[in-house]
Amino acid sequence: MEATAVAHPLFRPISTSKRIHTIPRFTHNQFSSILLGSGSKNLAQSLACCSAKSNINKDNVTNESFTDEQPILDSRIPRHAVPTSSEAVSSNISFSRGLVFDLGSKNSWDSVEIGSPVVKRYLSDEEERWYMWYYGRCGENPDCDSIGLAMSSNGVHWERGAESVRSNADAGLVMKCSEDWWAFDTHSIRPCEVSVMSSSKVRANSAVYWLYYTGFNSEKIEALSNHMPFSFKNPDRIKILKSLPGLAMSQDGRHWARIEGEHHSGALLDVGSDGEWDSSFIASPQVVFHSNGDLRMYYYSFDVQNGHFAAGIARSRDGIRWLKLGKIMGGGAIGAYDECGIVNPRVLRNKKDGRYLMVYEGVALNGKRSIGMAVSSDGLKNWERLLEGPVFEQSSEGGWDCEGVGMPYLVQMDGDAEEWRLYYRGIGEGGRTGIGLAVSQGSEAYSFQRWTGFHL
Repeated sequence: MEATAVAHPLFRPISTSKRIHTIPRFTHNQFSSILLGSGSKNLAQSLACCSAKSNINKDNVTNESFTDEQPILDSRIPRHAVPTSSEAVSSNISFSRGLVFDLGSKNSWDSVEIGSPVVKRYLSDEEERWYMWYYGRCGENPDCDSIGLAMSSNGVHWERGAESVRSNADAGLVMKCSEDWWAFDTHSIRPCEVSVMSSSKVRANSAVYWLYYTGFNSEKIEALSNHMPFSFKNPDRIKILKSLPGLAMSQDGRHWARIEGEHHSGALLDVGSDGEWDSSFIASPQVVFHSNGDLRMYYYSFDVQNGHFAAGIARSRDGIRWLKLGKIMGGGAIGAYDECGIVNPRVLRNKKDGRYLMVYEGVALNGKRSIGMAVSSDGLKNWERLLEGPVFEQSSEGGWDCEGVGMPYLVQMDGDAEEWRLYYRGIGEGGRTGIGLAVSQGSEAYSFQRWTGFHL
């Protein structure tokens, strides 16, 4: 039975009043049995009994290991209540030339730093709903990133929560670092992609959310710093830590269960062998559904031999076991905005012409970050930069994002009018971060202007 991808499902909500502190880890078989259970009582019992074993098969993925249990995109829209409790959700409508999501209030889980927006737009006959998963950091634990959810009716005005979610209608903190000592994601986690898919491998009553994320542990990559042609600026210090890609699943986008991958740490993939381009770390795994039984994961690492960041691709039939295909893009020309390479690649398939668009964070020799774009006809290795320069840069001195822009996420709007939305992390004076929005009109999607408001 083939697997399928979906734009949004009709979910059976999980009701729970317990606050999330530790997200359990499951094999996909354990997760399937939970989803087939009878409501939240069964879920709570299963979470309490989850396995924490570390002796998982570490063998590499091969073509022969693939099965026909392939995920399928689901186009149905989940029906969740709109958050109404002012105690759980606060509204943030701070604007400053493109700034649509600022830091959380004092003492909230995301009061120190935010970034890595993953933005999804869901349409139904009755309403328009936007979800944004992002990472945040607080003052109590300034070295640890967690994942949260914000909601909107238009993709501009966002509602957030200052604490952990309590119900399937809340916004707020939805996932923390693992507390399993052997896991790959004990230090920080950052969201990279969220898809709604159904699969015979996950025997649920409906499609579920699949969250692909970067997990960091406390292992520092000492050798890497010796090969860097520049020094990282705050808040990118975390990127010198070892990272690997992970997967979690949820029925409501808020309560997540980690799915154990092939690696002994629970990650989906391991770094490459010594001498391979991705032997240092694997970060920012974004998964694109190409067709039934063909999922592509785009990620980045640091190519030590060539001295630049680069993007690579892996392929899967079931979304859980992956086969690396190699590097697809590296550093730009000498003196270019991306001379030192590309990080945080995000790929979208154009609904109009079927081509693949990649937006990415370009790293210059002086450490400056800006956003570039590349295009491919097949989404595999035939990538070409769209322009010689970036499609979006930092603002002028004094702007909220005057120190750099990156972590892009591209959304193609539906309708006759050609409109593209670019969500991104901006860095301002003192390393202060926020999430911004830029818009491009037209089919080419490279003339982005910072959001200034709706035009009637």
